[in-house]
Amino acid sequence: MLKRQFMKAAAVGAMLLATSLSAHADDILAKVKAAGVLKVGTETAFAPFDFIDAGEHKGLNVDFFAELGKDLGVKIEWVELPWDSVLPSLEAGKFDIVAGPATITKARIARYRMTAPIAEASVAILKKAGDSSITKPADIAGKAVGVGKATAQLEQLKEYSAKLPEKVNIKEYVSFNDAYADLAAGRIVAVANSLPNIAFVAKQRNGAFEVVTPSFGAKTYFGFIGTKDDDHKTLVDYVDNEIIAMKKDGRLAKLQEKWFGTSFDTPDSVPNPEF
Repeated sequence: MLKRQFMKAAAVGAMLLATSLSAHADDILAKVKAAGVLKVGTETAFAPFDFIDAGEHKGLNVDFFAELGKDLGVKIEWVELPWDSVLPSLEAGKFDIVAGPATITKARIARYRMTAPIAEASVAILKKAGDSSITKPADIAGKAVGVGKATAQLEQLKEYSAKLPEKVNIKEYVSFNDAYADLAAGRIVAVANSLPNIAFVAKQRNGAFEVVTPSFGAKTYFGFIGTKDDDHKTLVDYVDNEIIAMKKDGRLAKLQEKWFGTSFDTPDSVPNPEF
């Protein structure tokens, strides 16, 4: 009798140990540490977060993950894709986390695990310098306006357009850089994008563009994106804690000032978005 009880207990113990080892083996943070490499997905047409300058990948995301990699003791391997392919590729397991960043929305919170905000993401209008026909956001009614395909800015623009006396002629672009090129060429009269992005573009284009304020729509924030599965929990927890640590020691504010020209007061946790 005692022998059977001992054998049963030993079998249960072995099963629990196997389950524990299996869970550890599937832990993405443990795999990243073991490999010494964190794979990060992003697009490179979203300045000042991610962009190519003279053949070099630059931006706030590059600086942030360089700091994270240093703290974690791993190298950062970037996987660059068009934005509409980034989130499907995350779900397909082609990289560990998305830098993006992406606007925190109800739909994304429902599908993905988002980190604490790294910057404000409220949407504003960029126009050609000297265009007196657009002095406030509502002046885009009935006009051709560019916006990124599959972006939260697109959803905000659609909602705002529905409230105007005449709907906006919305032009969707795979890359915001293509939208800025069409704005410069006069094929559209404005581009709708998050305020930090268009403020950076206006600054870089030597007076060719102007920002139309105030922003419109709901106040929103940017965060990084991971998956909700248990395997990725420790990794996203680590990135989340790194954001808070860099807020507390001032490194995040320095990065914001470097790339936006100002710093943002952001929540310490994922806010409840309005849309």
